[in-house]
Amino acid sequence: MSAPSSTPRMVEVSGAEAVWLLEAAELGRLVFVQREVTVVRLARHVWEYGRLIVRTPIQPAAVPLSATYQADDIQEALGTGWTVTASGPAEVITDPDEAAHYLRTLSGWTHGPHDTLVRVHPQTVTGFRLVRGTGKQ
Repeated sequence: MSAPSSTPRMVEVSGAEAVWLLEAAELGRLVFVQREVTVVRLARHVWEYGRLIVRTPIQPAAVPLSATYQADDIQEALGTGWTVTASGPAEVITDPDEAAHYLRTLSGWTHGPHDTLVRVHPQTVTGFRLVRGTGKQ
């Protein structure tokens, strides 16, 4: 078995490209700390007006003051893809009209008291592409 002609490597993308990648995605993970434990919840999202709207299975009372959202699209067989992380203040969407809109727009993982809409105000958005390279520096 011969070695591959190129090895995957991570390349940082601009903030604008990271936002563009995040806008095109639908699935990700909301990450936050609760009682000194890191919590990760699957989520669906939409990027609107510079804010990230996330629908995720957590109780509204558990939504932290700050959260991180991570999304990716990795093609393991090809050794390509991308990952984006957005972090900033978070809040539960409580306006009934706004909530109704996003409940129609974003399908949920669960329904009931653990189905919450969260607005993240990203202060940082970073991203990386996994690309095939020559392995040379």
